[in-house]
Amino acid sequence: MSQVEESITVDVPVRTAYNQWTQFETFPEFMDGVERIEQITDTLTRWTTKVDGAERTFDAEITEQIPDERVAWTTVGGDVKQAGVVTFHRIDDTTTKVMLQMDFDPDGAVETVGDKLGFVRRQVAGDLKRFKSFIESRGAETGAWRGQV
Repeated sequence: MSQVEESITVDVPVRTAYNQWTQFETFPEFMDGVERIEQITDTLTRWTTKVDGAERTFDAEITEQIPDERVAWTTVGGDVKQAGVVTFHRIDDTTTKVMLQMDFDPDGAVETVGDKLGFVRRQVAGDLKRFKSFIESRGAETGAWRGQV
C-alpha cells in the first residue's frame, strides 16, 4: 500500500471549499484523468478514469462526511483499491487549508513504477492546484451537500 499526502491553501471560506468538494460530478473539471463521476446514492459514487489510455470504472463509498470538516472514502469492489480523506482547516474567514491523504494499491508493474517515480503525488498536487483555480475563479461553490455520514 502506498500513501500520498498533499495540501493547498485556497482563498475561499471553509464552507465554500467544503461545499464544492461535495459536488463530486464537477471533479472532472479539475482532476486530471477523471472522465466522469456519477452520484449513485448519498454515499456511493461511480468513477470513470482514463490514464495513459487505460479506462477504469470503480465505485467509491463515502465512509465519513462531516460538514466543513472532512470527507472520507474507500473503494468498494473492482480492481482499484484506495481509501482517503480530505480535511478542511479554517485559516481565517476567507482562507482554508485543504489537506488530502490517500492510501492506494498500485495495480501491476507500470503503476508500481509510476508510484515509485512520484507520479501519483504529482497528480494529486496538480489536482489540488486546479481545485484552487477552479474555486477561486468562481468565488462560489456550484452546489452543496450538507448531510452527515
